[in-house]
Amino acid sequence: NTGNERQTERRRGGNRRKYPSSSPLSPPSSPPYDRVPAAVRGWIFPVTRIYLHFFILSPVHFSSISLYLSRFLPRSIRSAADIISTVEFNHTGELLATGDKGGRVVIFQREPECKTEPFSQGEYNVYSTFQSHEPEFDYLKSLEIEEKINKIRWLPQQNAAHFLLSTNDKTIKLWKVSERDKRPEGYNLKDEEGRMKDLSTVTSLQVPVLKPMDLMVEVSPRRVFANAHTYHVNSISVNSDHETYMSADDLRINLWHLGITDRSFNIVDIKPVNMEDLTEVITAAEFHPHHCNLFVYSSSKGTLRLCDMRESALCDKHSKLFEEPEDPSNRSFFSEIISSVSDVKFSHSGRYLLTRDYLTAKVWDLNMENKPLEIYQVHDYLRSKLCSLYENDCIFDKFECAWNGSDSVIMTGAYNNFFRMFDRNTKRDVTLEASRESSKPRAVLKPRRVCQGGKRRKDDISVDSLDFTKKILHTAWHPTENIIAIAATNNLYIFQDKLNQEMHG
Repeated sequence: NTGNERQTERRRGGNRRKYPSSSPLSPPSSPPYDRVPAAVRGWIFPVTRIYLHFFILSPVHFSSISLYLSRFLPRSIRSAADIISTVEFNHTGELLATGDKGGRVVIFQREPECKTEPFSQGEYNVYSTFQSHEPEFDYLKSLEIEEKINKIRWLPQQNAAHFLLSTNDKTIKLWKVSERDKRPEGYNLKDEEGRMKDLSTVTSLQVPVLKPMDLMVEVSPRRVFANAHTYHVNSISVNSDHETYMSADDLRINLWHLGITDRSFNIVDIKPVNMEDLTEVITAAEFHPHHCNLFVYSSSKGTLRLCDMRESALCDKHSKLFEEPEDPSNRSFFSEIISSVSDVKFSHSGRYLLTRDYLTAKVWDLNMENKPLEIYQVHDYLRSKLCSLYENDCIFDKFECAWNGSDSVIMTGAYNNFFRMFDRNTKRDVTLEASRESSKPRAVLKPRRVCQGGKRRKDDISVDSLDFTKKILHTAWHPTENIIAIAATNNLYIFQDKLNQEMHG
């Protein structure tokens, strides 16, 4: 049903772009499971630490930033496969995973506290890298399936190993990440090189022993959840019961058990009988952080639906509908496009919802459905440029958002490698730039300001000079500390609060 596929694709915004399945910097087809050097498939994260100073939000006061840069690559060598497509901290914040359009996952580990180098606290170095997904082809529908990693979600740690879920457009995989620093030796039937011995030469039996070896990080696939989604998977979310998770595509949401791969339960289905009647698609979905029966999903119409799985097996009827009434005076050709919700996140407390549409970030109270509790203008200066943004497809960009650990500050990305932070208590906000050009060791990073016209300060940036090819779509905030991860194309920036360092150092 390729016609329906294409129609749904238009609802999602824009045509699918084809990216090369490999690049000159791609790792070999077999994933390297041992500890890798700092150079990873085109990203180089030097040991250099950069501390940047800026005054922004109260009581949150960032003043020092650790920053990891990618290598300056010639444009001829850069590949779209190297663009970071998702960033996610694990539940303790000790590990940080990134996925890219080439189907690869890179895991970073936080360095332990070092008394001789107090500023090393909070640094993240490459822990492991592996190929999660490969490009595929659906022969029945004559469609390419990209290897791009759409989402990564960590499972809560239960033992020494770590588990994470990664997904592309169709297939979800469960990976186990573990360490090994011992190897068995002294087998009776094999020699030291692993070859079978001549049984006639074996005259005695010995007990194999474990001997120390260099630390090796092993990544192995444990489950593959496939053939359950007709449309493109845009979200995965692990339930608070630690046994189930859900996956959402454009029209359906499925509930999976982590131990069962051959079947899932459809809990939301908004596909109409006649696809000509299709008016909206699902854009994001997430479980409540504490109540395993509750989940929320957003739509391209800007609505949020809170569902309770205790009410019925198929949650087509929502428990609560969060929708802001539209002002008829602001109605335009672009109204529906810019109102589409690109990301939704529960607060850590579970009381609030954070959503991001094209121009704004909104905070909703679960007890108030008729309007958002707070509205933050991310880049309202683009409202006059929507026509040109529509022509170059930028209006369909999907920006993510994040809470800090105390739910007092929110963060989201913008264009020109800018990202924005809003303090919910003081109502102060700041615009910062993740840029290699302006980053020097112990340099001062000043807040940036975009002006629309009239007199400009020396460091102000005109709206007309913004680079729309540089965009920060993916951000993540450490679950308990003021450490943030920013993905800017194929660069990963990790920022840390200096006050945090001084308390730990």
